[in-house]
Amino acid sequence: MLPGGMNPRQMKQMMKRMGIRTEEIDAEEVVIKCLDREIVVESPQVMKTTMSGQEMFQISGTITERELEVEITLDEDDVRIVVEQAQVSEDQARKALEESKGDIAGAILSLKG
Repeated sequence: MLPGGMNPRQMKQMMKRMGIRTEEIDAEEVVIKCLDREIVVESPQVMKTTMSGQEMFQISGTITERELEVEITLDEDDVRIVVEQAQVSEDQARKALEESKGDIAGAILSLKG
């Protein structure tokens, strides 16, 4: 019995009248890819809800995270900006940009710090 004394069947009928559709998705694993990591949900329970043309997913399960190696390509203009602003050598500027994952402002601040 659901809150309010409504049974699951009544709840499903009410949602159908409101134009809300739900569907359980049989998934083995869900992976959310970010720039620097992946969030992995193992043995997930996935529920897809469609309402007013919008699709939403509710996911639960065992969550782990994996760090990703981010390959940084340094732009020569970025190196030049860091050299000029921090008044350092190109090698120091490159190293600071690599450590800050390409963030120019972060590289400059770390060198001026």
